[in-house]
Amino acid sequence: MSELEIIGVPQSNFVRTVRIACEEKRVPYRLTPGRPRSPEVNAIHPLGKIPVMRHGEFSLCESKAIATYIDGVFPGPRLFPHDSKRCAKIEQWVSIANTAIIPALNAYLRCYFFPKAADGQPDRTLIDKTLPELRTYVGVCNRAVAETGHLVGNEFSYADMNLLPVLVYLRECPESAEALNDAKELAQYLDRHGERASFKATVPPPFSDLRQPAVAARPGKP
Repeated sequence: MSELEIIGVPQSNFVRTVRIACEEKRVPYRLTPGRPRSPEVNAIHPLGKIPVMRHGEFSLCESKAIATYIDGVFPGPRLFPHDSKRCAKIEQWVSIANTAIIPALNAYLRCYFFPKAADGQPDRTLIDKTLPELRTYVGVCNRAVAETGHLVGNEFSYADMNLLPVLVYLRECPESAEALNDAKELAQYLDRHGERASFKATVPPPFSDLRQPAVAARPGKP
């Protein structure tokens, strides 16, 4: 069977989500460096977003679609269970995260990782504008994981794989680190799942490395 190729920068939370999914299913893959709107990405995603995927002659974009394909094609633990109610709950939390929570958190994080102020420093006005939503969604996530330590039921699922990569970055910026420190259940959730082998195997290089001409690639485990 052809090798699965994931294209994107490893610092992207959505690229990491797909890589965690591969690791959880024990699917071998190759990570190929590719920035948003680069020619190799534009050839697959109509909006130039990452990740994109190639598998032989088949190509695909959008992290959720890629994970669904991987789950259907490869053996291993199910990312999306056959149980309709549990699968629907996973889909529910992926949708909530991708349409509201992750965009809001990324809007704040970009202020620090990609500062746009004239002096090269984070734009304080822009940061302050993003803080209400940041705090709201940290609270939403904290309540969601408080009962079981998972977004859905009592088991690690694709809903968790989808959310965890962006939460890690909250600890790197001052206001979000404070919000996460106050959200005790969410902080514990991040600590516990951060010990998973799939999470450790996909730790990305720092954002500063994006200024370098190449991004290191790491093959998945067989």
